[in-house]
Amino acid sequence: QVQLVESGGGSVQAGGSLRLSCAASGHIFIFNYYSMGWFRQAPGKEREGVAAINTDGSTSYADSVKGRFTISYDKAKNTLYLQMNNLKPEDTAMYYCAAVKGVSGDYGYWGQGTQVTVSS
Repeated sequence: QVQLVESGGGSVQAGGSLRLSCAASGHIFIFNYYSMGWFRQAPGKEREGVAAINTDGSTSYADSVKGRFTISYDKAKNTLYLQMNNLKPEDTAMYYCAAVKGVSGDYGYWGQGTQVTVSS
């Protein structure tokens, strides 16, 4: 059973940076077998995908965060990261990490979320 725990959220002014972490457990060498993603949901809005990284290390980003956010992982620590730079008020949301076995399909494992608030 894969378990995901996010951390690193907080409040920051526009233009600032935050790094979110997602500690994964329940599977050894998880990133070799599971593709990972970061999602966010703002109040009153639908959940949206922010960034994803596949088992081969290839990455993809939502247009709204390209050039500002970077997804990565540390296999030795079984930890997924989302480096967020030049944050904007519209980035304010609850951020979730998720995992899916393989390279496609529905994300079946989710963390509890970490709040990011960006003030202008």
